[in-house]
Order: sequence, then C-alpha cells, then structure tokens
Amino acid sequence: MSARGVLYVHSAPAALCPHVEWAVAGVVGVPVKLDWVAQPAAPGHHRAELNWQGRPGTAGEVASALNSWQRLRFEVTEEGSPGCDGVRYSYTPSLGMFTAITSAAGEVLVPEGRLRAAMTRSAARGADLATEIEHLMGRAWDEELEPFRYAGDGAPVRWLHAVG
Repeated sequence: MSARGVLYVHSAPAALCPHVEWAVAGVVGVPVKLDWVAQPAAPGHHRAELNWQGRPGTAGEVASALNSWQRLRFEVTEEGSPGCDGVRYSYTPSLGMFTAITSAAGEVLVPEGRLRAAMTRSAARGADLATEIEHLMGRAWDEELEPFRYAGDGAPVRWLHAVG
C-alpha cells in the first residue's frame, strides 16, 4: 500500500537545511536533496517543497523527525489511502505541533470526541465555544504560516519515491 503527500519547509535557517534533508532521508530510506530558495517572509531563511510517495504514516514520521528543531516552520501532509485518513502536521516555533485529520479536499475534519471535549472545556471555563473550535481547526497555525505559504508561490517542487 502506498500513500503520498507533501513536505513544505516554510522557513529554515541555512545551517539547518542539510539537517532537514538528512532527517527526511532517514525516514524515507533514500537520499534527499531539496531545492532550497530564499524565504522572503523571513530574511536569512530558506524554504523548500518535496512531494513524496511512501508507506502510510510517512507524514507522521517526517513530522516527528523535524519536530526537534525549534527554528523550523513546516507542514507535512498525507493524502488519505485505503484504511487511512488524510492528515496534516503543522509546526511553528511559537505554537509547536498541530495535527489534524483532513478530507480529500484538504479541509480539517474534527472527530466527534474532540468536539465533545471542546464543548465540555467551553462550559467548564465559561469560554467561547467558537474559540475552542478554532483551536481544533488549527486557526492559530494557519494564521502564523500563511505569510510563509504565500511567499512560497512559484517555488520549485521535487518528487521523491520512498523505498519499502
């Protein structure tokens, strides 16, 4: 069974670029060379995109491998495959990791249990339910990453087929 997705490194200091490549190569089992370009939204930083194809769960493994470098901004997506939901991992230095199940169109899907927990938290704290739901949908991550996404329009994209 095969899955596919995209790694978006929205912002990486130059010194971390080779480490990102090594980390991804360690997950996918083949050498990785990304086409790094300047990130206009963060002077002195670079960005890259990698389309990948591999076993289901690869996106989570890549996100875990990159999670230890707190100076990166990245997203990893994995399309749904037979028996597996789609998923998106988003990371920013100030917010940490966000994980969401996604639809075929890339929209965030919030499971029933998480909605019920948000309703319970909202009632217990007297907080706004809409705020709780926005957190479940990753609004803060989207707001922080949007300038970096926009700055990447037209960037080169590379395809990678993982082994195994």
